[in-house]
Parts: sequence; C-alpha cells; structure tokens
Amino acid sequence: MTNIPETGRTPRVQIRLVVIQILVLSLLGTLGGRLWYLQIRQGAEYQREASGNHVQQVVDPAVRGDILDARGVPLADNETRLVVSASRTDLLKQKDDGKAVLAKLAGVLGLKTEDVEQKVRLCDAKTPQPCWNGSPYQPIPITDEATPKQALQIRERAEDFPGITAEPEAVRRYGAPGKSNTSQVLGYLSPVTDDEIQKAKNTDSPYLRSDMVGRSGLERQYDKELRGKAGVTRYEVDNLGRVIGKAKADPAEAGSNLVTSIDSRVQRVAEYELDKAMKVARQQFDKITGTNYKADSGAVVVMEAKTGRIVAMASAPTYDPNVWVGGISAKDYKALTGKNSDYPLLNRAIQGQAAPGSTFKVISTAAAVEAGYDFNGRYPCTSSYSVGNQVFKNFEGESFGPIPLGRALEVSCDTVFYYLADQEWKKDGGINPKKGQPKDYFYKAAHQFGLGQETGVDLPNEVTGRVPDRQWKLDYWKANKDAWCKSGKKDGSYVEKIAYENCLEGNKMREGDSINYSIGQGDTLVTPIQEARIYGAVANGGTMYQPTIGKAIISPDGKTITPIKPKKTGRLPVSKATLKGMDDAFAGVVTRGTAAWKFSGWPQDKIPLHAKTGTAEVYGKQTTSWLATYSKDYTVIMTIAQAGTGSGASGEAVRNIYSALYGVQGDGSIDNKKALLPEPQKDLPKVRPDGTVTAPKIVGDPAKDVEAAQKNNASNGEDEQPAATAPTDNTNSNTRRRPRRRGSRRTRT
Repeated sequence: MTNIPETGRTPRVQIRLVVIQILVLSLLGTLGGRLWYLQIRQGAEYQREASGNHVQQVVDPAVRGDILDARGVPLADNETRLVVSASRTDLLKQKDDGKAVLAKLAGVLGLKTEDVEQKVRLCDAKTPQPCWNGSPYQPIPITDEATPKQALQIRERAEDFPGITAEPEAVRRYGAPGKSNTSQVLGYLSPVTDDEIQKAKNTDSPYLRSDMVGRSGLERQYDKELRGKAGVTRYEVDNLGRVIGKAKADPAEAGSNLVTSIDSRVQRVAEYELDKAMKVARQQFDKITGTNYKADSGAVVVMEAKTGRIVAMASAPTYDPNVWVGGISAKDYKALTGKNSDYPLLNRAIQGQAAPGSTFKVISTAAAVEAGYDFNGRYPCTSSYSVGNQVFKNFEGESFGPIPLGRALEVSCDTVFYYLADQEWKKDGGINPKKGQPKDYFYKAAHQFGLGQETGVDLPNEVTGRVPDRQWKLDYWKANKDAWCKSGKKDGSYVEKIAYENCLEGNKMREGDSINYSIGQGDTLVTPIQEARIYGAVANGGTMYQPTIGKAIISPDGKTITPIKPKKTGRLPVSKATLKGMDDAFAGVVTRGTAAWKFSGWPQDKIPLHAKTGTAEVYGKQTTSWLATYSKDYTVIMTIAQAGTGSGASGEAVRNIYSALYGVQGDGSIDNKKALLPEPQKDLPKVRPDGTVTAPKIVGDPAKDVEAAQKNNASNGEDEQPAATAPTDNTNSNTRRRPRRRGSRRTRT
C-alpha cells in the first residue's frame, strides 16, 4: 500500500504551491493598490502634469525700462537690431556637435570661426570668457549687428543652418548722449543663470530663462524695476508637436523707467576734465621717482550739497558698456579684466579707496575742538616736529609761527596737526594706556563723519574705506602677525623693518601712527563718495545725506511716478561756530591758500568756492592727488592716483567743472546762457500721455564748449606760476619724503 495522494503531489509540493499563490495574490494586491493611488488618489495631479507635456510655451521678452538723466535724456534705452542666435540643443544633434554649421555661420557673418565657437560654450569654473552663462536651452546670441543681407542668407538657407535664427529683437543701447559715457554708473547686462532662476523661483520677481539681468551699476541696483515681466503664451500640441489650440496667454509687461539725478551735460564735462587732467599729469616730471607721473586712475563726483543727489560721477579708466550687448568678445573681455587693463570695470568713485592726505584735516580739526582745543587759539606751525630721534618736517621747511586752526587749514600746516594729535596720544596713555582711559577723539570723529562704513549710495559693491583705530589694529595684527614675524628683520630692508616692528607691537597705537593719521596718512582709507558726503555736509551746515542717483521710478504707462526722496543720515559732530570757522578757512584756501594759484580770477564775490587740497603718499607708488571743493549748491571731489599734488593735478579740472555749471568764462565773467546747471534741477521731466518722457535735443559737446570759452577769454592765471614753483599743498608734498619715526608707516594700498 502507498501513502501518495491521488493527486500525485507530495505535501511539500502542495506547500510550495500555496506559497506561490500567496505571493501572486500579494503582488496583485500591491499593483492594485498602486493603481488606485495613481489613478484615484493622485489622478488629478498627474493629469495636470501629463497635460503639461503637451503644452509648449513661447516667451515674449519684456522691453527693459529706460535709464534717463535728470532732464529725461536716455542714458540707456533699447533699439531693434537683427540678432543671430544659435540653439545649443539643435547643434548638439549634429554629428560634429554643430562645428560645420558654426563655421558656415562665421563665414556669412564675417567673423572668426573660433570666436563664434567660443560664444556657444557654457560657462563654468574652467571655461574663461567669452562663454554663455545663461540657460543651455535658451538661444545663444552670436551677434546683434547682422545686416539684412546676412539675415536673409541665413533664413533662405535654413537647411544649411539648423539651429540658427536671425530675428529682429530689442537690445540694450547705451547711447552716450553728448559723448557722456557714464559706464560705471550704468553698468551692463548678461543672461540669467540657472542658479539665479532657482533662487528667485519663489520670490515676487522670478526669472525666465530668456531674461537679461543687471550685473553692475544702476542696471543691477534697479534690475527688478527695469526688467519688467516677460510675456508667456502657452500652446497645446499633440505628440507630433502640432499646435491644436491656445491654452493661455500672459502679455508682456514693459519695465519701468528710472529717472536719475545725473545731468548728461555735466557728466560729459566731468569725464572730459578728468581725462584731460590725467593726460596733463603724465607730462609732468616727478622729482622723487625721476620719471613722469603715471596718473593711471582717477575719479570725480559732483553732488548736490543740500540733497546728496549725484549730478555726475566719473571713473577712469573707463569703457564702452555696449561691448557686453549681444555677448562680449574674448578681445574685449581681456581688455576689461586683464592684468594690463587697469580694471576699467571698477567704479573708483565708490570702490577706489586711498589715503586722503590733507583733505582729512577737516576731521582732525573737528576732533581737536571736541577734545577741548580752541578753534581760534594759537598753535605752533613750525618747520618741523620732533619725536625722539625722528623729525617730521613741514612742507619745504615752511614756518608760519603760532596760528589758529583756520589758518592751519588754509596753508595746510602739518606740524599743527602733528602737535595736536601727539598731545592727545599722550593724554590717552601713550603706547600702553590703562583700561578705559583712551578717549580717542581723532578716531571717534572719523566714525562720526561716516568713515569706515558705506554711505549707502544706490549702487552695488560700495566699499567702506578704513579707520585704523585700536580695534582695527588689533584685528589686523592678529591676522598678519605670523607673516610679519616670519618675514621681518630688525636691520633689513624698509619693508622688512616695518614687518619686524609690526610683529612686535603692531597691535598697539604707536606715536607715529597717531601723528601720521592726523594728516590723512598711515592706514586710513577713504573713497571719493565718502569725501563728497563730508564736504557736502560742511557746505549745507552740517547735515549728512545718503548719496543717491535714482530720482524717480516711472511706470511704463506714465501714470505712476514714485519719487526717490533725499534721506538724511545724521549730522556732523561739529558746532555751528566751528563749521563757520571751517567754512571761512576753506574759502581762504581758494583765495590765499594752497589752491589760490589755480583759482586766480575766479568771481569769488558772486560764486564763492571753498576747497581743501590733499596729497597722499603711497608706499611704492607716486603720490595721490585729492581736491575737495564746494559751492553753495554743489560739492566737487576729484582724485587722481600717481599724479602729484591736489591743486597741481586737479585744480584746473575742478575749476572748469564749476565754470560749466555756472557759466563762468575765462576772464571771470558769467554768461548765464552758457551755464549748464546754475542751480540744482528740482523738477522731474514731463511725461506724455502715452507714457514716454520728454527730453531736450542733444546739441554739441558741452566739454568742448567749456574749453572754447576758457580759451577765447583771458587766462585764468594758470600760466602765471609754473608747476615747478607754484605753491602746493603743505601736506606730503611730492618734493620730499617725510622722515618717519620708528613704528610709523606710509599707506600701503
């Protein structure tokens, strides 16, 4: 007898079958549950996403808003050009990744094949400019200067140029009205990146892949207002890509217009005079270095004294912002960023920082009065000031005897300020003060005047400058001590001796540090915009303003005008009596002080000018020229690196800027008809019913007109004293090196 069931299956086989059935049922249950989840629970969401696969969107870029000067003249606007673009996606579908197509395209456009290929490269850490830093799925512009004939060739032979388009598009234009460049103020545009798209995805101003965004200047600062909103039309398409209907259309919204306080006429004069002053300086001989002055960079700021609004801002060297339009070439990019470029992209009015020289004495004077010294007291203006075995000399050994602080400002007497700063250093406890003892009037005053911090001007990447107070010295010493101790030598070269001294006591406020600091030397750094705010406050009675360039935002239809009002940021820590004394002294600088030789014949009784000259020593370089001036309406600051004295390098240029503003002729007469801006412009330009802004016609070159007026009249006295013998700033003269005590330093910038 057998125990095998009639089925012929053993118990083990039956168990296996049961397990398999359970697994199958479990799998079916899982699949069923998943189908329920996808079709029932998430069905609506996936249906929406699936429909998106059959929707294609066409982007209509928004017209970017214009940047206008104070009179409504366009500084940056748009024009229609024939733009040739390449689709990287279509090129990569070719067997050779589109190289043959790009070679043909280069031939049609008259460009080098290499230049065209470089433009379609994607930017990354290893790929230098020119390259494409926008979305790889967006058409990449090859040129915006195609001729109708070239565009027609491309369109008629579409089969030879797959992925290449030639279409009329609105592109940015920097028109330079009246030859006013304004490049560093305006900035430039470039395509939005994927990272920027992601970061702005959930903000109130998201980017589209077709957007161009501001990279510097006003284009960046007011990008959100200028950019507008691109239009998007969504089409329903079938699996073959054929349009079967329109899903939704959002019309493009043009960007708003920005009205600035810049006057393009004054801007042109400022740029011209800065450039001319630098060229003249390069023809002058520097006795210290035995070569001509290099005058390699500079800046000028013209600001309304009572509002802080910027009328003109120029930086040299400069560049043409139009080189960025349509993608920059390798040659142009190297010219802007290479080692021999002098970095023209840098706006030296807000990013160039240097020791201020004697223009800093406005702060030292205020600090001395705050410390208890009488403004009208008598202080020794000796030919030199000795500290230990170190002698600090006045300019060419000049000596004026006991003089008040006002007269010390007029003749820029260094030894008066050496004495005051040294006395306060000793009162503060010297090199090893007791805890809580130092009052540091001279350093606190600098902070109260706004140094060591941004002014808040509406431009990106402003730098702070530097006030080398005790905390800064301590932080700087901690950061550099190891390097100083490693390279320093007690009996080595000048640099090695400095490193040795800093290793031992770089964290302490030394006597030489305070003495140098009092005349704007040492480690002090300021920017032209900071000086403009300070001297503007002196001009208006003590109120400090946040410098501004934007004056109003006007909506595309012209119905909404949003003014950008002047903003007060505080007051100078100076009494009215001291301000009055300073004001008289700065007027004396023009009539009988260090700038008098450059302003001879100026109608001071009708248009009073005030000034302070400065010449700052820079270790390893030639001296930096500073000239800070103001009238009842404006503050004009000019600085030129490696150009000599303040009045010598900048005096004539600054005078010509005032001549242009007020219509002053070469013989000292005033022609109101030729005055560009005899008083600050208060009103905004008028807006037409269609939203456009009225603007006067640009006629002639304002800078050339001013130059002609000066030449056609009597000499302004410039030739009465040659540069070699004319009086100059009595601070840090370029005709000698100031002896240094142990531990004192010249500026290293």
